Amino acid sequence: MSSSNRFLFVNGVVSPSSPAPTVSAFLESRPGAYTTTRTHGDGSLVLFWDRHLRRLADSARVLLNANPSLLFGSPHSLDSFSPRRTRSPRWESAIELLVNESMSKALPAALGERKSGEELAITALVSGNFENICGFEDLDEEMVSRVLDVCVHVGMYVPPVFGVRENGARLAVVGRGRDVANAKYSDWVRLRKSLEKLRPPLATELLLSNDGDQILEGSVTNFFVVCRKDHNGSSPDATGEDLHGYSTYPYEIQTAPIRDGVLPGVMRQVIIDLCSSNGIPVREVASSWSRNELWEEAFITSSLRILQHVESIQVPLSWKLLESESEKDVTWVKKQFRVHEPLMEAPGKITALIQREIMKKVGVEGYGVTSFKV
Repeated sequence: MSSSNRFLFVNGVVSPSSPAPTVSAFLESRPGAYTTTRTHGDGSLVLFWDRHLRRLADSARVLLNANPSLLFGSPHSLDSFSPRRTRSPRWESAIELLVNESMSKALPAALGERKSGEELAITALVSGNFENICGFEDLDEEMVSRVLDVCVHVGMYVPPVFGVRENGARLAVVGRGRDVANAKYSDWVRLRKSLEKLRPPLATELLLSNDGDQILEGSVTNFFVVCRKDHNGSSPDATGEDLHGYSTYPYEIQTAPIRDGVLPGVMRQVIIDLCSSNGIPVREVASSWSRNELWEEAFITSSLRILQHVESIQVPLSWKLLESESEKDVTWVKKQFRVHEPLMEAPGKITALIQREIMKKVGVEGYGVTSFKV
């Protein structure tokens, strides 16, 4: 992506910085809560924008109450701050208003540079001034606009084609779960760089685990397993066929619960909702590597990739030695998922079904770019 095809707007004004930074460099340079999504349908729809706005406001609230330094960039005391100030719907509506105003300026500029086949990758970040926010007894829309800064970074993105064998994800378990995992914040971009020294060759995404067995999520994705169920552990209501005629017994979808310390990803919740509504058993539990012989399929999700099937997963033979070793010294154990025929349909049956249902929902919940008023 050339710098001429990247745009950065700060409080609705295009940044004078030239060239525009990459999204990683932008996030590393600023503290705050953020969310990333993209357009769909030749730039006509923004994926699940309403969900992203709510998650962005929630992330800002979580950081403000739990660790203000992640929102404002320097150490702060919570002694002078009352969490009740961010529990009002006005906090959420104020952030939504500010972000949408910036989007109305950024999207037209970026769409004018979009080429055929490209979509817009959109990152909205909220940060601000802690001293100012502590001066208010309550936060309404006007006050929030005075103490918060909104940045919108937009670049071009060519979505990968789902179902192509070569587009499968190759995962490696390399590090522990994140702090304040229920919020999406920019400092994680810097922290995850420490994991890169352990990335094995050809791995395309890094997985997080606190014990080397229970897998939490990816460094930029949520992680799902299609797991064969033990007959002894099956519940009676797990048997049956979904609305598309696929027998889902004895399988279930597994993904780590929020309480274990994973990001409440927008696509994660979309998957859970779709499985529940289509008769596919889903359980929020961290998948155990020690039982990977029961794993039939796996996939990862993010708002850029949407859903990507997993080709293989690697874990270190010794978790205890992992942090003291460099990648070249780590011995890896690998699980290779079988290739489904034909080769252009590499994902498994349930993974492909979920992908089709997601794309239907994209049209229903897509936010038209023309809805952003300049």
